[in-house]
Formats: sequence, structure tokens, C-alpha cells
Amino acid sequence: MVQRRPSPPLPFADQVAIFSRLAEADPAPETELEFVNPFTLVVAVALSAQATDVGVNRATRGLFAVADTPQKMLELGVEGVTEHIKTIGLFRQKAKNVIALSRILVEEYGGEVPDSRAALTGLPGVGRKTANVVLSCAFGHPAQAVDTHIFRVGNRTRIAPGRDVEEVERAIEDNVPTRFQAHAHHWLILHGRYICQARKPRCGVCPIADLCPFEEKTA
Repeated sequence: MVQRRPSPPLPFADQVAIFSRLAEADPAPETELEFVNPFTLVVAVALSAQATDVGVNRATRGLFAVADTPQKMLELGVEGVTEHIKTIGLFRQKAKNVIALSRILVEEYGGEVPDSRAALTGLPGVGRKTANVVLSCAFGHPAQAVDTHIFRVGNRTRIAPGRDVEEVERAIEDNVPTRFQAHAHHWLILHGRYICQARKPRCGVCPIADLCPFEEKTA
């Protein structure tokens, strides 16, 4: 089966207009995951796979209160981590991953989180999306973490069309004006989570509806 080529991205002027409006509404967007340092961010994002940010935050408040470094997490052990995160989906495997990545950070990186995508994705349970979130939120690098919300928004609006998450990631990097790159993935994920929702987008309250080419708009 031949995959359809994605639609062309929006023109530069429309990209500027869209992100200017998103920036005006929310000048400094942040992740909704709670964390206290780069290590706890790695753990939180890894735990968020197939789970909600609200559910992860509820579980990690107690976990991070007792284990906010790789060494403390190792001392807590798999059973201790499991007890804290058992309300999260796939908690048993995630607890094993948290301990395994903590061990690697202690033994190979001196207990510090590396600011390298390759190094981050070498940690158990850390994929490209997780690595990009950490690079963006912990280190200020304009990395684009594409999840289902951003994939949907990128294609619906043609801000960043692509057939898979890596194509959308590249489309954001290639087409979104540089001045907006640092916060682009936050604006897009929040827009997808609260406005451009999957089943029934809230086009009636969308601040960029007049610039969006999506044909099946709702009232």
C-alpha cells in the first residue's frame, strides 16, 4: 500500500501569524508534568507513556519526595518504586526501567542526566519523544517532542504535516520560524489537548481557526 504524501506546510506568513497568536495567549508555556530536576523529569516523562500527566503527577509527588536523584532511586529499589507508581499503567515494567536507567546514570554519567539525545535514548524506557522533552524542558534546547496531539495538530493545521512522528518533528524544525522553536511543541501539545481535540475539535473557540485549512471544522 502506497502512503499518501502529506499536504504541503502552511506558508511562512501563516506560520508567523499562528505562533504569534499562540505566544500572545501563553507567552511561556511549560510541561504539565511536575519535576524538580532533570532526573525527575526523565522519570516523569518515561512514566507518562500510556498514562495521563495528572495520573503521573499524583504518583510521582510521593516518589520524588523520597527519591529525587538516581542514587536515591537505586536505594529505593524496584519494589519501592512499584509501590509509588502502581496506579500508572504498565507500572511493573516502568519500575524496572526507572531502576535500570538510574543505575546507568550513576555508573556511566556520575549521577547526572546527559544533555545528548543519543545518550538519553540509550536509557531504558527513554525513546526519542522522552529525550526531546528532557532536552527542551531541562536544557533549553529547541527539541520537538511529537506525541499524538502534536501529530494531529501538525497535520490538521498543516503547520507541520507528516506521515509519522519523525516527519512531523522535521516539519516543525524546518517550517516553524526560529523565534518560536523553543516553545513550539508546548504550544502545539496544549492546543491539541484542550482545543484541537481528536474526536470533536473546539473550532468555535480556536484562536487560529481562520488560518487553519482543516475542512471538517465544528461550530
